[in-house]
Amino acid sequence: MDEQLAGPASSAETPSVVGQRLHTFLDAERVADDLRRYFAIGLPPGAAGVFTGGRFEHLAGGGDRRQVANRFTAQDLIAVQTLSVTVPAPVALDLLEGQLGAQLAHLLRSIPTGTDLADADASVVADGSPAYQAWTLLENQHKVGWVIAGKLLARKRPRLLPVYDRVVRCALGRPPSFWTELRTALRENDGALHHRLLDLRQSAGLPQTVSALRVADVAVWMAHPAPGHRCP
Repeated sequence: MDEQLAGPASSAETPSVVGQRLHTFLDAERVADDLRRYFAIGLPPGAAGVFTGGRFEHLAGGGDRRQVANRFTAQDLIAVQTLSVTVPAPVALDLLEGQLGAQLAHLLRSIPTGTDLADADASVVADGSPAYQAWTLLENQHKVGWVIAGKLLARKRPRLLPVYDRVVRCALGRPPSFWTELRTALRENDGALHHRLLDLRQSAGLPQTVSALRVADVAVWMAHPAPGHRCP
């Protein structure tokens, strides 16, 4: 599958391409200011120019809060709209009231909450794992695809499963297994990249509810070239 998210781990001896590219974005001089601007740090609610995506993880208390962590809600569907995608209405209804929602609830119960990707066992994001099964089930829904599937799961497990869309793919590449490759990158050099993301979160004044994965996603998104840039 072209957009496969799980698979064999990278060799420990081979530096992670994803990690190298991410470090380039995180070392940019303006990265902390970009993060503050995206999450509207110091700006009043509703201020002009505020990015709607800054509400993705925080809307209605978050998709991973204990009461709703293992089921999709209407707030989750609104949250993904802040990232410029919309779940088709028939799929949305099936998520909320139908068999699709029941299947995903069963899978979500087997996907850990409160675990950072950097700390997760490789099996958690491997091919065949409950997370991979959930992504595949969503990706195969009519007019959903890999981008919306990934954003829905990132809403439910923001510390474990990253946003992976066309912008991130263009910036960081398209390895056979993005989840596995990103996990490898976060764990290299005693977790240097993961700690760098947490340090950036602190220096930018972001709340701890913003995961390390979202710091990475936003840093890439804010610095990436404008639409029309040709990806390799």
